[in-house]
Order: sequence, then C-alpha cells, then structure tokens
Amino acid sequence: MSELTFGELVAARADDDHVGLRFGDDSWTWRELVAEARRRCALVADLAAPRHVALGMANTPEHLFWWLAAAIGGFTVVGVNPTRRGPELARDLHHTNCALVVADASRREVLEAADHGIRTLWVPSSVEPGGVPTYEDLLGPATAPGSRQARPAGNAILSLVFTSGTTSDPKAVICTQARMGRIAQQQRDRRGLTGDDVFYVAMPMFHSNAVMAGIAPAVATGGTIALREKFSASGFLPDVRRYGVTFFSYVGKPLSYILATPEQPDDADNTLRLAFGNEANEDDIAAFARRFGCEVIDSFGSSEGEIRINRTPDTPRGSLGRAPEGTVVLDPETLQECPPARFDDQGRLLNGDEAVGEIVNLHGAELFEGYYANPEAEAARLCHGWSWSGDLAYRDADGFFYFAGRNGDWLRVDGENVAIAPIERLLTRFPSVVSAAVVAMPDERVGDQVRAVLELRPGVEFDPEEFAGFLRAQPDLATTWVPREVRVVRRLPRTPTTKVLKRAIPAEAGPDDQVWVRVGREIIYE
Repeated sequence: MSELTFGELVAARADDDHVGLRFGDDSWTWRELVAEARRRCALVADLAAPRHVALGMANTPEHLFWWLAAAIGGFTVVGVNPTRRGPELARDLHHTNCALVVADASRREVLEAADHGIRTLWVPSSVEPGGVPTYEDLLGPATAPGSRQARPAGNAILSLVFTSGTTSDPKAVICTQARMGRIAQQQRDRRGLTGDDVFYVAMPMFHSNAVMAGIAPAVATGGTIALREKFSASGFLPDVRRYGVTFFSYVGKPLSYILATPEQPDDADNTLRLAFGNEANEDDIAAFARRFGCEVIDSFGSSEGEIRINRTPDTPRGSLGRAPEGTVVLDPETLQECPPARFDDQGRLLNGDEAVGEIVNLHGAELFEGYYANPEAEAARLCHGWSWSGDLAYRDADGFFYFAGRNGDWLRVDGENVAIAPIERLLTRFPSVVSAAVVAMPDERVGDQVRAVLELRPGVEFDPEEFAGFLRAQPDLATTWVPREVRVVRRLPRTPTTKVLKRAIPAEAGPDDQVWVRVGREIIYE
C-alpha cells in the first residue's frame, strides 16, 4: 500500500465530478467539496501555530467542508463533544490549544455557557450587526489565497479525538495525516469498497467512528457520503432506500435501536450490503443481518489504534473473537499472562479471579501516536513498553477473547471479584431490554451487590415475574451475578456515540424510575 496522507487522498478528488456528498435534497461533487474545503483553508491561514480548530457542529455539509479543509490545509481539527459542559468543555478547548472555534446553532448554547474566551466563527451566519462581515463574506471565492497548500507532512496532527470518558476524564487521542491515510485505504481494501458505494454517516462526526469508518473510505474510493444530521432509528431504512446506501458504520447501540422499530415484511428490500462497527451484541448482529439482508462486521478496537479484535466464523457465543499475535491478557500486578478461562458445563466462568486481566498489545507501542499534552496518560498507556488498553477481558483455551469491562469495572460480591461486562451481556438477552448497565450497590455488611439499571424497548412494561423466570432459566448465571436491585429507567445516560455513561448514573433512583428489590435468596423481586 502506498504511503499517501489523508490530505493527498482528498486533494486527488479535486477534479472528480462524481457525487461525493448528499445531504437532504442537496448534493455536491467531489470537485465542489474540495473547492469548498480550500475556501475554508483561507480562514486559518493567519492562525499562529499550533493551528488547532475546534469544530462544534452537528453532522452537516459545513462540518465535512472543515474536515476536508484540515486534510488539505495541514491544520488540526478538535472535536467538540456536546455532552461536555461549562468548565469541563472550556478545559477541553484550552487543553488542546484551540485558537479558533467553528460552530453552528446546534452547539451555540453549550459553547456560550462554557465561557471559553476563544474566537468563534458561527456558521452559517446571516447579516451581522454593526457592519461585521458575514461568514460568506469571510470565506471569499474558491481561489482565495492559500487555496493551494503545500503537502502536509505524514506526522502532522490531523485530528484530536477525545476518548468517551465513560469511566474517567476524556483524553485527546492524536491521529496524524499518515495514520488517517492508512485507515482510509485499509478500510477500502479490507471491505472491497469502490466508488459505487454509498456511505451512510449518521454517527457524530466529532467521534472517530464517523470519520475513520465512514468518511475516510469514501474519500479513498471516491464513493458518495450520505450524511445524516443526527442518528434516527426510524429514519434509518427510509434513508437507506432514498440514497441507495450500501455501507453503514456504527458504534454502540444503533443496531438495537433500529431493531426496536416495528418489523415489516419488506425490510430486506434495500440496497444495504455491509454494516461495520463495534460494540453490538451478537443477537443484534444476527437479527440485523437477517432482517435487512446484509452482512454485519462487528469488531473490537481502540480509538488509539493499537488494539484490534475481530470476530471469525468460529467465534463462540459471547466472545469478541481473536486478536493478532502479541495481543494478550495480562495480570497488571505480576505482568504475567493470565491463565485461560475455565467454564463449567453450563458455561459459567470458574476462575474469574485469575483469568480476568487487562488487554495488552506487546507490540502496540509503535502504533500508538500519543495523547495530546498528557504525558501521564501516555506513560500509563505505554507502561513497560507495552500498550495497555484499559479494557478487561479473559481468554478461553482456544485464544478467543471475552470482554469483562473497563479497568475498574469490578464488583466484590460475597468475597469474590466479579467482572461487570459478562453480567450486562446476560441481562441484554432479556427480550424487553435494549441496554443494561451494572453498577455497584453497597452491601449492608461488606463489599458490593449487583445493581442492574435497565433501559427497556419502547412501549414495554417491566414484568418482575417474567424477569425472575428469565434469570432462573439462564444456565450460565452465577450466584454472584444475580441483581440485588433492578432499576428500570426511561433512558440510560449516554455519550453521543450511544455508549452508556456509567459515571453519570445517579446513586439514588429518580422520581420516574421503577425499583425492584430481590427478596431473600430466592430470585423473586418486589
């Protein structure tokens, strides 16, 4: 594979008259997209180094124009996470040395409340008061000075993408021009994508999934991006049919939400060929492929780029799949590889205390490009010269990985260390459940008990007897996994990429929550 930067891949589309973007009823060719990107390059020509531009926008053409401008103009884009607020958001902007914020009305209230003090361009702007130039005035013609940029270096920082911050403060992951160029070409080649493909981008563009899994391969192939301002489960299939979508990228729970919409007999009558993403559960993967007549490729990977686990046809139920050689499960105390997991005849994990460890890539240090201005986090990530993911897992005797949660996702139940993720996987088998989060509930004597926080499918009422019967019927349910408390909520707190934000789950139930408590040692809830 040639070592093309992402900027070179974008610039190669400058004379391409194939439709590159569709948004609502509007469309742009690649030639027009590159021209729009060059117009925006002129607005950052006078920024002092480092030229970091925060993008606070919904999924709009304007957002894409600025992303492509960064690629060919050699400046850095910083994604603005709309769930961040006030001082936290201001900290993100200043931590990443942003000299300019480009934002639209969807982020105005959040950004103004942050009181960050950084120059902001609001787009699109109408006539400004007091003779201030409008945004269109500032853009000028497509031939504005700076429209022909020098080739950005491969090690130039293209983007800073904050980690989700589901369990700790977000870190700004560095992605260079060279890395994004490799990702674009790898996605194209691994998935057999071509210029005839239509890429549905509905995940938020401040997150790596939308750009790396959707926009980047579209640039590499010269295909068409079908951009959705915000993900909608009910709007998914109509969009697929309207735009002729062939490729859909996702992260988190979108498959679950789409499957929760009423099924129709002609759902498979569509153009979708491939869905690619991560963190879907296996039942949803199979159901989505059947219902919509497509292939679903779900993998496990890190934003940092050095951890990758892929499902194979022989992957057992509940497993993430296998990883390339050098990716192992280590005990962080002994620095030794954890022994293989042992299971009883019902599939229950017998040796969780010794089998669960952290996913580590022994060869990952060279793949990790770093966290911006965060040497402490970098040192923790690259401890002993290895790349530590922060994710817990165990492996069976055949080398298949099973996710066990984030580092710190442990409970101490009845004197035993219990990983949270396997319990959550089991709870999502209950037909009424869209998503489940397990958090610690203090035991009245010592340690923890399991608190299950459940989000149900629309229109479904929680039936405690049915739920208890479901639990009793699960052959792999360990006695330490049985929830002491079940809290039913309207919606779990989430990041914009639909990951459950566990640190935002309140300790006390809200006024609209239902709470069911296990009575005695029997699986009965009142």
